[in-house]
Amino acid sequence: MTERFSILVTGGAGYLGSTLVPALLGEGHRVTVLDSFMFGQAPLNHLCADPNFNVHHGDARDEDTLRPLLKDSDIIIPLAALVGAPLCDADRIGAVTTNRDAILTLLRLASREQRILLPITNSGYGIGEKDKFCDERSPLRPITLYGRTKVEAEAAALERGNVISFRLATVFGMSPRMRIDLLVNDFVYRAVNDRAVVLFEAHFKRNFIHVRDVARVFLHGIHGFEDMKDEPYNVGLSDANLSKAELCRKIQQRLPKFVYLEASVGEDPDKRDYIVSNAKIEATGWKPAWSLSDGIEELVKGYRMIRNTRFSNV
Repeated sequence: MTERFSILVTGGAGYLGSTLVPALLGEGHRVTVLDSFMFGQAPLNHLCADPNFNVHHGDARDEDTLRPLLKDSDIIIPLAALVGAPLCDADRIGAVTTNRDAILTLLRLASREQRILLPITNSGYGIGEKDKFCDERSPLRPITLYGRTKVEAEAAALERGNVISFRLATVFGMSPRMRIDLLVNDFVYRAVNDRAVVLFEAHFKRNFIHVRDVARVFLHGIHGFEDMKDEPYNVGLSDANLSKAELCRKIQQRLPKFVYLEASVGEDPDKRDYIVSNAKIEATGWKPAWSLSDGIEELVKGYRMIRNTRFSNV
């Protein structure tokens, strides 16, 4: 029988949280979400009838808001973050205070007995060595503010202990609080609606993971916490270390009319380029359940419902 916990999820209404929170409730845990609802969406409406669900509108950086919510929590999952290089560059102060400083505050306020499952990003590997896999012992050389703030948060959390850090690959797939800007989600959106994309630095490689597999790995971490704690784990699809051009060819298998062009000039603001080993998390018994092809198929369906037409008359 699964042990039931009281879990605080900051940023629980976001892209990851709106998939994770229902999964936690599905196992019978009591879940409290703290979120600023900065994007004006309400992806957790369907959970309000569940007596094990509670929600607070507030800022994860605010000690007075955080302190009473921590008091009754067995497990803390701090998802609240400004995610991605472009958003962090647009709000550099917000990136530092949310991605790093809020975690430092949380570490200071939480008791040593409270368990923390921390998501960061494998973009901390920066630019890897050609044909050499980045594993959890590889040097962290983040090249964006986003990557630096998450790496600094992870270092502080691992030093504190009683924590698991998940270094997430680029996430894809449909979620109640949808993000179209993530690489796979973006390229499929363009394939469905524009049938074309221009690639900058098309040879740059990344690793990918489905949003529902992210939820699954958090559940796995809760179940196996004592055996897994105080370590970082890469979380991605081992068969999906792909360049942007290879990703486009994968999408073409589903949408043959999609074309991509490689630009000889221009740069991607997110310079990361690496291949990742996920052997460590897989050695704990966890395996992804959702392939890249699965995600492309569901995104095609989803984009029949979602159209980014706020400033369009068609």
